[in-house]
Amino acid sequence: MIPAPVRYARASDVEQALELLAEPDAKAIAAGQSLIAVMKLRLSRPSLVVDISRLELRGVEIRDDELHLGPLTTWDELLEAPDLRRPALAAIAECASEIGDLQVRNRGTVGGSLAHADPASDMPAVLLALGATLQLRSPQGQRIVPLGNFLLGPFTTALVAQELITDVVVPLPAPGSGSAYVSVEHPASGFALAGAAALVEPTKRTVAVTGVGGQPFLLAGDDPGKALEAAEIFGDRFASAEYRRALAGVVARRALERAAERAEVDQ
Repeated sequence: MIPAPVRYARASDVEQALELLAEPDAKAIAAGQSLIAVMKLRLSRPSLVVDISRLELRGVEIRDDELHLGPLTTWDELLEAPDLRRPALAAIAECASEIGDLQVRNRGTVGGSLAHADPASDMPAVLLALGATLQLRSPQGQRIVPLGNFLLGPFTTALVAQELITDVVVPLPAPGSGSAYVSVEHPASGFALAGAAALVEPTKRTVAVTGVGGQPFLLAGDDPGKALEAAEIFGDRFASAEYRRALAGVVARRALERAAERAEVDQ
């Protein structure tokens, strides 16, 4: 299909991008891997698309015991980042390697995925398990939002008008930690029927799941199976709720096992 008529502007810096986004129904676009698709279906009809792809919001860097991921960092750049080659952060590159195909990994961005908030997207589960927070910028200033509070539902986030993600911050796990991501993909779309990210630290374990609810979410307690029994799981014509619940339990256990193996290597 063909998108509805739309105007285009390229921002040269964050301030100009926020100024352009003041127009009603304006949308930011980086790689367009998600926005262009829904525009073609006319599910989204922005009056103006603001190209933010050239803003200086890219890169992977460790500073002051925190990992900083620029929101314009592509999946391929995550795969190549030396700072992610450690057991505690292994889930990030592991997840990125499974997203889409080569073209998507070369164009798709971390921030675009988070802002789109597809309930079956992979990376939000990994960042949830790792305890990520987002730095958001608007003309009113800056605010910090935990990722769990940012994801509100299917394709719905805490972003307000004239607001951009400017940084994704992950606290570095304690020494002797390991992380992993495991998913079972839909054979046609490549999105997760069920995916799980696990972080195993010396004193606790954290698991987040995706593809089974309205948004990726953390599992409470130490037993993923029991937590999933109480969780609200959705089903569709591809997989029933009970099938997804069982599948989520399988991938959660596998992710925990792999993360624990990596934690042992790091000790």
